[in-house]
Amino acid sequence: MSKRSLKERLEQGTVIVGEGYLFELERRGYLQAGSFVPEVALENPEALKQVYRDYMNAGSDVVLAFTYNAHREKMRIIGKEDLLEPLNRNAIKLAKEVAKEHPSEEALVAGNISNTNIFNPDDPASKEKVRSIFNEMVSWCKDEGVDYINGETYYYHEEALIALEEIKKYDLPAVITLGLMGENILRDGYTVEESCKILEENGALVVGMNCFRGPDTMQPYLEKIRKNTTGYVGALPLPYRTTEENPTFFNLPDGGCSCHLPTDTTFPTALDPLYHNRYELAEWAKEAHDSGINYIGLCCGASPAMLRAVAEAVGLETINSKYSPDMHKHFLFGKDETLQEHITEYRTKA
Repeated sequence: MSKRSLKERLEQGTVIVGEGYLFELERRGYLQAGSFVPEVALENPEALKQVYRDYMNAGSDVVLAFTYNAHREKMRIIGKEDLLEPLNRNAIKLAKEVAKEHPSEEALVAGNISNTNIFNPDDPASKEKVRSIFNEMVSWCKDEGVDYINGETYYYHEEALIALEEIKKYDLPAVITLGLMGENILRDGYTVEESCKILEENGALVVGMNCFRGPDTMQPYLEKIRKNTTGYVGALPLPYRTTEENPTFFNLPDGGCSCHLPTDTTFPTALDPLYHNRYELAEWAKEAHDSGINYIGLCCGASPAMLRAVAEAVGLETINSKYSPDMHKHFLFGKDETLQEHITEYRTKA
């Protein structure tokens, strides 16, 4: 089967997008929490390839090159600007290798540019620096032959628009998603639906939201975006139980925690008790799909098992669906007639 483009896949159905590499690689011990720079692309390439592979096998139609935070400003902070271009190029090369492993149709490979954390709407010099950062990253993506660019986690509308403009210079399809903080409005005064409408009108193939918020506090805004746009909408929430009182994961409390936390909040390394389970995430995926969203995934904190549940919830079979839960033969909760009754009777007492 020939490799379909992102647009072709969207026209024909739902596209599943696996993200969350940042937290997953930190959990696996290959990335430092705090700076969160993806040096793994150079230091432990096989570990990165395995994460790419795990998310693809769990249902992702896209291998997203892990260059989130791999921009000039982040590399400056850790004193490794000389590794900037090699890191970006190698992350894409590794993604392309894994994408070719897909047994039925080669996965898409997406380049990745993200929030720079230096954009200042009142400082023209910062805007030009941001534009330069995006331009060089997109140029490497073009050189390496990605299928499209994923620009994500923008909490300023204007920074997102600059990202889109730089992507369009290289004639690549663009997915632009916004990160909405607790103010419930982008930091330069736009609502997410206003921003997405403008981004769509300026040529983004997919617009939407990612990160910062779990399903419960993202879905209401996704529905506003869906009503305010005519094209494709993307939704990639966190797998954490954010609430109206705490709509993002930056200040989520854990009432059961009695230990000292490095940041005096559960973010970013003590969020474990605050996960949605995979069945809750599957229910959200159905809701998002039914509301007209068909670029669907999960962001920071997501595991491959969670992504598989999301994919299956919208009617897709993944490479690793053969490993999806089946309690039929479980020694306590199974229904198989060959199980020993003197053991299964303990299921209510265990």
